[in-house]
Amino acid sequence: MTGGAGAATGRRARRIGAAVVLAIVIAAGLFVAAVLPDTAATDIAGDALYAVAAYIGLVMLAPRARSLVIGAIALGWCVAVELFQLTGVPLALGAAFPPAMLVLGTVFDARDLVVYAVAVVAVCAIDFAVRGALGRRRARAAETGSRG
Repeated sequence: MTGGAGAATGRRARRIGAAVVLAIVIAAGLFVAAVLPDTAATDIAGDALYAVAAYIGLVMLAPRARSLVIGAIALGWCVAVELFQLTGVPLALGAAFPPAMLVLGTVFDARDLVVYAVAVVAVCAIDFAVRGALGRRRARAAETGSRG
């Protein structure tokens, strides 16, 4: 499966897997935001889930991109959104349309930048490991298939 239909199938499978993971991450984020009490721990969990969702969303858009590239873009997005909060615009948007707070947040918190970085590094490492394992599995399957 080095090109053509095999590569397209691999990209499609990666997108489908990412869509499933993204749905789970979004559900977890909504649960944290709507059900759990507002504490430092839930704030950190929400920030981590936000960063993971950004990463997984990028996987869906660019399934062939390298994990480190996706991670850098996801972290850049998260940092940009956090810095945008310094303008006060996200707070105003959230007051007018509360669901906007789920995407843009409300007020700047430097701790969030650390949480984003840790979460992106973690999800990037997991993605890298999973991609490597799947690649080795495909290579073994191709090797076994060529012997038969």
